[in-house]
Amino acid sequence: MKIGFSSLALFMRPLKEIFKIANEDGFEIVELLCEGPYWSRYVLENQKEINLDEIREIAISYNIEIFLHAPTIDLNPASMNRGIREETQKQTIETLKLADILSAKAITTHPGIVHRKEKRIRDLAVGYAIETLQPCQKYAEEIGVILSIENMPKRFSYLAHSPKEHEKIVKAVGSSATIDWGHANTYENPNEFLNIPNIIYYHLNDNLNIKDQHLPLGEGNADFSNYFLKKVKYGIIELNNYENVLKSKNFLIKQLGV
Repeated sequence: MKIGFSSLALFMRPLKEIFKIANEDGFEIVELLCEGPYWSRYVLENQKEINLDEIREIAISYNIEIFLHAPTIDLNPASMNRGIREETQKQTIETLKLADILSAKAITTHPGIVHRKEKRIRDLAVGYAIETLQPCQKYAEEIGVILSIENMPKRFSYLAHSPKEHEKIVKAVGSSATIDWGHANTYENPNEFLNIPNIIYYHLNDNLNIKDQHLPLGEGNADFSNYFLKKVKYGIIELNNYENVLKSKNFLIKQLGV
């Protein structure tokens, strides 16, 4: 398994510093969360000042692979509001463009959320999510970057909160799948998510099976046995505290017997 972490844990740090820290601590992947100072549109518009070419070369020199997480705050591919859907699509495509410049392997995005607890509205939302993300997949194929859709915690309002719905959306869009193992742990049988086709990578975090908590690995009851870990080719530790990222990395190394 190649182990990486989300830049969420070092949020607001300069990109060069994030990659330097990743290299010093032996990580092989960094997933850049494209929010705040790393918002895709801002980075694209200021790429000369940020010097994206240098960032890409620094990552290559450290032998670190780049993944991106598309913006999701205030966006929703499943929105009942067409303008929100169109803006979500636009920002997802911008993230794909950024991934292309950085020679990133893949980007992850969320499938969306519905704000009314009615099945007919939710079914409509699933259709909108697919419709919004299909052109993103087409563009991803054109530039050779992988588009991946993430599963969500088990709540009615979240799309892809079950293996069946996650697979339905992934297949309809034609994308790959990102499995957030903490999100999966809120479902009654997390292992069912492992059967979804075209899984590209995993977000690794823990919880107590009741709600999404993003605990350090080993502090909840998610399965991090060898049975699961052997299925993970690329694992991104997704926590908001870097000390807990390092703690979780050590936990993984111990579990893997490396």
